[in-house]
Amino acid sequence: MIISKTPFRISFFGGGTDYPVWFNEHGGSVLGSTIDKYCYISCRYLPPFFDHSYRIVYSKSEHAKGVSDIEHPSVKECIRFAELDEGLEIHHDADLPARSGLGSSSSFTVGLLHCLGALSGRIYTKMELATDAIHVEQEMIGENVGSQDQTHAAMGGLNHIEFHGNNSIDVSPVTISSNMRMALNDHLLLFFTGISRFASEIAEEQILNSLAKESELKEMHEMVNEAMKILNNRVESIDDFGLLLNESWKLKRSLSTRITNDEIDAWYDSGLQAGASGGKLLGAGAGGCMLFFCEPDRHQHVIGSLSSLLHIPFRFENEGSQLILNEP
Repeated sequence: MIISKTPFRISFFGGGTDYPVWFNEHGGSVLGSTIDKYCYISCRYLPPFFDHSYRIVYSKSEHAKGVSDIEHPSVKECIRFAELDEGLEIHHDADLPARSGLGSSSSFTVGLLHCLGALSGRIYTKMELATDAIHVEQEMIGENVGSQDQTHAAMGGLNHIEFHGNNSIDVSPVTISSNMRMALNDHLLLFFTGISRFASEIAEEQILNSLAKESELKEMHEMVNEAMKILNNRVESIDDFGLLLNESWKLKRSLSTRITNDEIDAWYDSGLQAGASGGKLLGAGAGGCMLFFCEPDRHQHVIGSLSSLLHIPFRFENEGSQLILNEP
């Protein structure tokens, strides 16, 4: 039995510049952190006593005789990528629902590849895990996804990630003081809107619009450096981080007509009126989770103003994808 534990992520700045169609020509850069909400995957070889070869349990249960019969796209392609011929039993559990804007689908792919690698005796480095997950999602499944979610999930921590035209990725941990890190975490509020959506469908229009939105994406790219400067200043300057989030959200919502709607805009405006200085909808947009930046003494005002949404307390985490049980 192998069990992996893989974190979800919060993306602060640079989202949209991590799509290959953009960074292969212009380069890309993101700032984000993994959080203490996880995807758990258990995997073992299936005993040969059944009329099926694969049992996969997630929001539904599948019994499949062959890999090609598996419905779950990530499970199907991860097994093909790992080139495992024996039957498998795979179970998925998570702290938060799928399609929440926290990179959950990529956390699933990273965690499953980690398990399958361990079953076959492979010892993954974090970067290998990230690049293999990117390959599975972008090339084998053919999803409209960027390259930051897999990298965050595999690496863990608060990171500045740069994407280059030759498909290379540079990951730089953000080395700020423990007081600044705590202050950043203490200023953040996370809410689940209750709206689930397929990120690949929402991102399709944004990808098609990339060339027409060149100035906006370049400005979003530059905001990563601005955010890094804020984090490397005194704690008293951290309020600028929220204001920058607000500017980033204005740019992001202009990238596609599908990113926001009247209901989401009303929630966002309510958060600002209650005391938040900025925020954003996480992930591709159209639903999922919403993040706000707010002075800690205004948290209850913001939470009260968004009482129809589920507040999700969280802390940053540093470990990335881990094998918490490895008994092949």
